[in-house]
Amino acid sequence: MNRREFGKRFALGAIGLRMREAMTSPHAFGPQIALTMDDFAWRNAIKLSAQERNEAILATLNKQHMRAALFVVGRNVEDLQGKELLKAWNDAGHLIGNHTYSHRNYNDPALTAKFFAEDILRAESLLKGFPQFRKYFRFPMLKEGNTVQKRDALRRFLERQEYRAGSVTIDNSDWIVDQRLRARLQREPNAELSPYRNFYLQHMWERAQYYESLARSVLRRPVKHTLLTHFNLLNALFLDDLVEMFKSKGWQWINADEALLDAVFTRRPRIVPAGESIIWGLAKESGRISQHLRYPAEDGEYETAKMDALGL
Repeated sequence: MNRREFGKRFALGAIGLRMREAMTSPHAFGPQIALTMDDFAWRNAIKLSAQERNEAILATLNKQHMRAALFVVGRNVEDLQGKELLKAWNDAGHLIGNHTYSHRNYNDPALTAKFFAEDILRAESLLKGFPQFRKYFRFPMLKEGNTVQKRDALRRFLERQEYRAGSVTIDNSDWIVDQRLRARLQREPNAELSPYRNFYLQHMWERAQYYESLARSVLRRPVKHTLLTHFNLLNALFLDDLVEMFKSKGWQWINADEALLDAVFTRRPRIVPAGESIIWGLAKESGRISQHLRYPAEDGEYETAKMDALGL
């Protein structure tokens, strides 16, 4: 091999090495994000039956080669139909997590830590028979206690029960868009759906940018994001659009079980009221930008005026 050939091969090898390093480095393709879905509330279906909604969401996940995390409210899988619908998620390899049995707001002053702990165990008794069940817990409405005593009591309980946090990094209000969509379809079954799709995608993109920026400001590093969504008509219709939108913006979809291993999910912000996005909680705890944080971090009321103005 002459010197010229050697130089050429060396240069090509160096380029290949840099490419491999780029492909395997964290966030080489932009922020990383995983899909998580809450509640599994399949009753009172509009436009699509519970089965059709289930199939539509799972079809998108299969098409996109994504494994999500489904945080299930126990009462939604007490009967045979609920169990059959959840079995489809289990068989597809998606992570199943605990979202309590009755989906109560832990910040309710009337709700005790004892009741809430029993509610978690009641849900577990219904979910543990599914092989894809893992001990990840997510608080309903992301509310983790309105007093130090309640906050810490549940943290100790979850630690004793060997639960890991199934926290959200990217919070949002997809549920209010779904609520408006279903109300319109009840009045006008043939209503145009694209305005709801467009509002939904814009809302989710705005919130993703906000929490990505907040994460980098507070943690000084990228995180593996968990995106909050709900098992609803909105996502049965537009989940594929949502996934494609993030991909078009340079975000990389990863599996939920991978995202939940990020060290950010081991953090326990010492704030009261506790909860919201884990990123929001850490920002609040830091004090540096806490004065700029609204509470609650996300709520349907924030989006209502915008939808009113658009006639949604």
